[in-house]
Amino acid sequence: MEFSSKLLESAVNEMSQLPGIGKRTALRLVLHLLRQPEEQTLKLSKALENMRSHIKFCTSCHNISDVDLCEICANPHRNQELICVVEDVKDVMAIENTSSFRGLYHVLGGKISPMDGVGPHDLNVTSLVEKVKLGQVKELIFALSSTMEGDTTNFYIFKQIQDYNIITSTIARGISVGDELEYADEITLGRSIINRIPFETSLKS
Repeated sequence: MEFSSKLLESAVNEMSQLPGIGKRTALRLVLHLLRQPEEQTLKLSKALENMRSHIKFCTSCHNISDVDLCEICANPHRNQELICVVEDVKDVMAIENTSSFRGLYHVLGGKISPMDGVGPHDLNVTSLVEKVKLGQVKELIFALSSTMEGDTTNFYIFKQIQDYNIITSTIARGISVGDELEYADEITLGRSIINRIPFETSLKS
C-alpha cells in the first residue's frame, strides 16, 4: 500500500495493530478522523491517553477501575460472600449486563494454558485463595469459558481451596462447550448464573 504522507502511513500502521483491523480498514478509519474537526480527533486522542495513563485495576477483584476499589466491590448492597470467578474484564461486563448476579467478582487475568506458557502463577489466583483462607467467602462460582483451559483452571483453583468450608459451583452449561462468555446472549448467560450447579457435579459429567 503506497502512501503520499509518512504521517498518514504511521497513523495507519498504528491503527492496524488493533484486533480485527487490517490495513484497508485502518486507512478508512484514519481518513475518517482526518475529515473530522480537529477538536473531535484531539478529544479521542486525549481520551485514549487519559485511559492509558490513569486507569487502575481494583485492588480486591482486579477489575478495571478509575479508583483503587472498583464500584462493584465498594457497593455495600452486593453480596460480599459470593464471588464469581472470571477470566477477563469483558466477562464481568457480560455478566453485569444480565442483571442476574449481585455478588462480587474475581478477575484471573487469563486461564492456565501450558501451550501458551501461562501457568497458575501468571494469574490472579493467590489473592483469590487468600480471600477463601480468611473466611470472607461462602461460595465461589466458576464462570470461565467451557474449554479445556477453562476447565483446567477451574480444577486447579478447586484443588487449592477444597480443604476450606466453602461452596463451589459452576455456571450451568447453557453456554455451549468451547464458547466464550462475552459472546453469549444475556438471557442464556443470566440463566446459567442462576441455575449454577455444584462444581463436583461438573467433574463427573
